[in-house]
Amino acid sequence: MNKIPNLDDLRVFCVVARKASFSAAAEELSASPAYVSKRVSILETDLGGTRLLHRSTRRVGVTEAGERVYEWANKILDDVDHLVEDVSTTRRLPRGTLRVSSSFGFGRHIVAPALSRLNERYPQLTVRLDLFDRLVDVGGEGFDLDIRIGDEIAPHLIARRLASNHRVLCASPQYLTQHGSPRQIADLSTHQCLAIKERDHPFGIWRLSERGTMNSVKVTGPLSTNHGEVAVQWALAGRGIVLRSMWNVREHLEAGRLRLVLPDVTQPANVWAVYPARLASSAKVRVCVDFLTEEFSVQTFE
Repeated sequence: MNKIPNLDDLRVFCVVARKASFSAAAEELSASPAYVSKRVSILETDLGGTRLLHRSTRRVGVTEAGERVYEWANKILDDVDHLVEDVSTTRRLPRGTLRVSSSFGFGRHIVAPALSRLNERYPQLTVRLDLFDRLVDVGGEGFDLDIRIGDEIAPHLIARRLASNHRVLCASPQYLTQHGSPRQIADLSTHQCLAIKERDHPFGIWRLSERGTMNSVKVTGPLSTNHGEVAVQWALAGRGIVLRSMWNVREHLEAGRLRLVLPDVTQPANVWAVYPARLASSAKVRVCVDFLTEEFSVQTFE
């Protein structure tokens, strides 16, 4: 006779399935791989000996039955989390673990300090921040919240704008003296531009706004990277034109180390909090989004 699965075992299995690795799941759960493997084995036994995973030395794959269990387990665990929040006498105070993702530069310089202050205000809330150079599947990868820059957001996600922001073109005085300044957007194609591959932005294609009109230009150059801070360092060294947010280059512009190129040309890049629809009523997500809105309102991004 099948036993009712343990909720903790379902959580462990979901992490293993998402990570496709016992060791990676163990790291996220702050447990040993042996413990993770044991809990999954117990879950398989409770489900009548159903095999949930294909195990190999390199990778863990989910079986067909495992896919069905994974889908149901996520629904069950979400419902339990919502139940606890709904009946808790302290539902207005966030508690538990909040998993947040963001991009390298913005996450490090802006999001991380803000989340530290969030934890100070709500000490019962445990915050985990992961930074990526790619677009994150918020719900599919187990995150509660993604703090991202850019206005292209999938319609099935809930998005709340945290701050207005835009990117500008800039280069060092050394570069402009040597190569001259572009006079129009099309001229960028003949300059050394520092392309950045970050998240979902197309590599080497700059979509720019000039007095409300959007234009696209293909840019090239001898240097490219997946890290915005590296591109800024190259720009400071006179290696090309960079497209970065004002929060990232304002200090260099004010100090004269960089100069604006085509000052009337910008790229909209607002700051958003993005989360799955199933977390719309989550207290910890709501409190975090409200807190970040408050934090970012006193910062100057543009």
